[in-house]
Amino acid sequence: MQITWYGHSTFSVEVDGESLLIDPFFDNPKTDTDPEELDPDHVLITHGHADHIGDVDRFRGAHFVSTPEIISYLTDEYGIENGTGMNLGGTFETEEAYVTMVRADHSNGLDTDYGASGGMPAGYVVSDTKPTQVADEASQTFYHAGDTSLHTEIREVIAPYLEPDVAAVPIGDHFTMGPWQAAVAVDWSGADYAIPMHYDSFPVIEQDTDDFVREVDAAGAQADVVVLDGDESFDLGDELGY
Repeated sequence: MQITWYGHSTFSVEVDGESLLIDPFFDNPKTDTDPEELDPDHVLITHGHADHIGDVDRFRGAHFVSTPEIISYLTDEYGIENGTGMNLGGTFETEEAYVTMVRADHSNGLDTDYGASGGMPAGYVVSDTKPTQVADEASQTFYHAGDTSLHTEIREVIAPYLEPDVAAVPIGDHFTMGPWQAAVAVDWSGADYAIPMHYDSFPVIEQDTDDFVREVDAAGAQADVVVLDGDESFDLGDELGY
């Protein structure tokens, strides 16, 4: 599993040659990638705010996954023709991966507008093995927390049952968790690696990632913090030794 951060909350997850793109928004200062260069098989949308769906129209040939409300909106407003609506707690199976939609605590106005809601916002857990109550030591699992505040489902459900190896958490504060709450979320997740996201895109969410590193240490989390540059990749398989 190879994880690439394109700034803000935009990630690509490669699983055995299959590409899953999460929250495409390339109008941020961390990336130099032209989205036209990417050809994802699937696009996962956590919620309908403009800084998470800003470039969906670049990927009309991909298969989209989100809540039914978001899929309907993207179909009507962006011409998306291939989408699957699902909801919290559900798992969608692709050719090579399993995508489980999990809770995120946030607002969800479509295009950041007050006129309509996209339903519950979400995070995703992407794994190369089917989630079960039987632990699989050989699995590789990535948790994208979405835009969220700190909530106990991270500790009570995601950590013990979905067992993420990597947790990507927002640290920007103001609209989401800041560094200290994000550090607690990392500790609760039980992940081995933590990647900060959703920061520095706008002045109000500028952060020093060193603060996040210190907070993760103060929380007693077992995770190593991996601060990626925009367009930089992290190879989970290499880190886990398989």
